[in-house]
Amino acid sequence: MLYFITGNPGKFRDISAVVPQVELLKLDLDEIQSLDPKDVIQHKLEQAAAQHDGEFIVEDTSLSLTCLQGLPGTFIKWFEDTIGVDGLAALALKHEDRTATARSTIGYRDSDGRNHFFTGELTGEIVPPTGDKDFGWGPIFLPHGELKTFGEMTVDEKNHISMRGIAARQLAAHLAR
Repeated sequence: MLYFITGNPGKFRDISAVVPQVELLKLDLDEIQSLDPKDVIQHKLEQAAAQHDGEFIVEDTSLSLTCLQGLPGTFIKWFEDTIGVDGLAALALKHEDRTATARSTIGYRDSDGRNHFFTGELTGEIVPPTGDKDFGWGPIFLPHGELKTFGEMTVDEKNHISMRGIAARQLAAHLAR
């Protein structure tokens, strides 16, 4: 059995649409503060392994704004908790360059205790909030080349192009080997 350790139902929805054999498992994991997503994931994997045997995945998503020299990055959750998505959009909209890079890193611990990492990345623009089909900062992220924000996309539309969809497809390909 492959478990996805998360407390975020939106992330579970996204990943289980690509990796349907995954089951939800809620464990209380600390999230270390680091600008390196791999460090964050490594720490989550180690904590989870101390609480759970077998195969599992953890995930971390970051959003890096060019106008903020890469912030909030892995600190996106704390920015959302303090200034909110509307505040983040308002901050970015004060700048000419509203380019952002979304990155999702999935850590997979196999049945032999080895860790594997899968990363998806997508660039876009920060825009005023539009749509309510996605969670978190999805309504303010307009991927380059798209006409809809994540907040306006269905799960299938989003997974087809999103950073989490890219990382989940890498994981699915690894599991299929």
